[in-house]
Amino acid sequence: MSKDSNEEISLSNNALIVLEKRYLKKDKKGKVIETPKEMFRRVASNVAFSDRAYGKSSKQIKQSEDEFYQIMSKLEFLPNSPTLMNAGTPLQQLSACFVLSVDDSIDSIYETIKQGALIHKSGGGTGFSFSKIRPKGSLVGTTSGVASGPVSFMKVFNASTEAIKQGGRRRGANIGILNVNHPDILEFITSKEKEESLNNFNISVAVSDEFMESAQRGQDYNLIDPCTKKVSGKLNATEVLNKIVEMAWSNGEPGLVFLDRINRDNPTPQVGKIESTNPCGEQPLLPYESCNLGSINLAKMSEKGEIDWDKLKRTVHIAVHFLDNVIDANKYPLPQIAKNTKANRKIGLGVMGFADMLINLSIPYNSKRALGLAEKVMSFIQDESKKASQNLAKERGVFPNFKGSRWEKEGLKLRNATTTTIAPTGSISMIANCSSGIEPLFSILYYKQVLGGEKLLYVNEQFERIAREKGFYSSELIQEIANNKGSCQQISKIPLSIRKIFVTALDISFEDHIKMQACFQKYTDNAVSKTINFPNRVRKEEVKRAFILAYKMGCKGITIYRDKSREEQVIKMGANKEKSKKEIIPRPRGRVTYGTTREMRTGCGDLYVTINEDKEGNPFEVFARLGKSGGCAASQTEAIGRLVSLGLRSGIPWELIVKQLKGISCDRPWGFGKNKVLSCADAVGKAIELYQAEKKAPLPLSEPPVKKISPESERGGTRGSGRWIGACPQCGSSAIEYEGGCFVCRSCGYTECE
Repeated sequence: MSKDSNEEISLSNNALIVLEKRYLKKDKKGKVIETPKEMFRRVASNVAFSDRAYGKSSKQIKQSEDEFYQIMSKLEFLPNSPTLMNAGTPLQQLSACFVLSVDDSIDSIYETIKQGALIHKSGGGTGFSFSKIRPKGSLVGTTSGVASGPVSFMKVFNASTEAIKQGGRRRGANIGILNVNHPDILEFITSKEKEESLNNFNISVAVSDEFMESAQRGQDYNLIDPCTKKVSGKLNATEVLNKIVEMAWSNGEPGLVFLDRINRDNPTPQVGKIESTNPCGEQPLLPYESCNLGSINLAKMSEKGEIDWDKLKRTVHIAVHFLDNVIDANKYPLPQIAKNTKANRKIGLGVMGFADMLINLSIPYNSKRALGLAEKVMSFIQDESKKASQNLAKERGVFPNFKGSRWEKEGLKLRNATTTTIAPTGSISMIANCSSGIEPLFSILYYKQVLGGEKLLYVNEQFERIAREKGFYSSELIQEIANNKGSCQQISKIPLSIRKIFVTALDISFEDHIKMQACFQKYTDNAVSKTINFPNRVRKEEVKRAFILAYKMGCKGITIYRDKSREEQVIKMGANKEKSKKEIIPRPRGRVTYGTTREMRTGCGDLYVTINEDKEGNPFEVFARLGKSGGCAASQTEAIGRLVSLGLRSGIPWELIVKQLKGISCDRPWGFGKNKVLSCADAVGKAIELYQAEKKAPLPLSEPPVKKISPESERGGTRGSGRWIGACPQCGSSAIEYEGGCFVCRSCGYTECE
């Protein structure tokens, strides 16, 4: 736009990539038809127009628009992704966070699935508590059948999410929560033992204060049937916590949600009890409630070693005004969500760039000074956000559910039931070119994709600047940091004072991670999104200590991640070493090979799987043929065989190949229970597994070859938002970070959360 043509917006190459791929408007052919300035102006104008409902003049509305535009274009504040994407467009769905209710009936369950699909389509993420669903094995009165339990229905929710792509830009994100006293809690805890299971869900266990205290004393606790409300059994709390720890140590899930603490801070207890949170855990919400989030860039609030408190105050007040307007500008996906959201008017103002602020102030992240600054900054934002909400209440009135609320009892007339939340800020921190949320630096080095697809080595700008100023910067130094996984702690040529400032996530103890989360939580209405990073070598006992410490320090939840704990992980902190890998060349096939053929029953007919061996007796190639079938099915099975053969001849372990094939589902499964074959691909994987099992324990010679199979229980999918890790599916880069329960690509901006 011409009125903004002379203004400069400082955007990194990565920010431009992220904006073009996900945020800027496109025409029907997918061509970008909007500049970043126009995007910020579009959002500012749309959100400012809500002032009209409160009697503001055109001049006053324009003033609000300019204020909103300035803090966004200067990257001092950014709202959550749906607001940037959708404000001023036909979609006009501006919220990122939703919680839906799941009651114990088929009608309720499938109605909620439909509602979740509508939210995902509009660009939001959903939280569900499955605690009301009757446990597995319970009688179903209407049919005299037997209930399958909450985990089985989670798979149905998962499949629905897989089919919906959010606004054409990102896939739906969910969190599934189950109370620790639900009879099916052990099945829930282990429901993601296989990485590909429930691939569109984060999962967390809602633990009570009673459970946490019992776990520390080694006591039993009661399991409660959600239908009868009666005790249905007992478990040892310590053993259950140990099982949660074991699974979290293995692959990062489940997390814990301290639901008693969340409900003690529930601002509207007279309206209802909080059961769940949004997908990354930072926003507890009542059923059918949404929240609008935004984050202040703290890196922009500090200059020359000092914090500009006046600038921070001004930004807080404008941001609260902006987020309150979003509630009115929003086009809600469901009428009951519109009603509940407007009744409580919750907003969640948070921060990003905290690690950058610490570096600007020469304060190590893992220090008492940093913890003190965290409390000082967040208490300031909390106080000013309440003042801003009070000012709005004088003009616009308190939120409708104010009577009987916590704030009425405290004599504080507020426009918003909550004002603060610490979100993970995966994408918007890349637009702002700052550190994410309250996380420390993940690495000093990355490979980043720039315009045109070229990948360039990225060095943290602050580190490079200081290294050049101090005279120790060199290409050899950068390579040495790369060899140390992006950390500079072991490099003696870097002054100790500099090393202390540039600590990365894996340089920091879990105690210091949790202390930082607790400091921010102390002055945050809702919750804090923070990943507690562990090195790969960490013991399970330390993970358990982290869970207990988070509970004792007043956190509302905890998410941990042990480096390289997932089999598919390809995280590379520091420089990309792919070029140093040897080229993979498949072994040539001999003129004669020997093997066996197994008949597998599938929904497409009899599948004959031939497995040939190399000279050492290892599987070398696979042929898969569907009886007399032709057409697409036959071509697909032939393709599976060729690709499996290529993998085996290239040295890929057969176990990994089986892992990829087993669990793939199609619309023609065959068999029941343990003998169920989900697809032709599933059958090939199981045939290879059976072949290997029989080699270890050969069948007696007197018995005929076995045709039936004993596959494992049904599994499926590839891990999605905040629940998968590996090379980025969008750009192929390995610059993946796990923050606040969400995986984010720092190269191209890909994320399925936030």
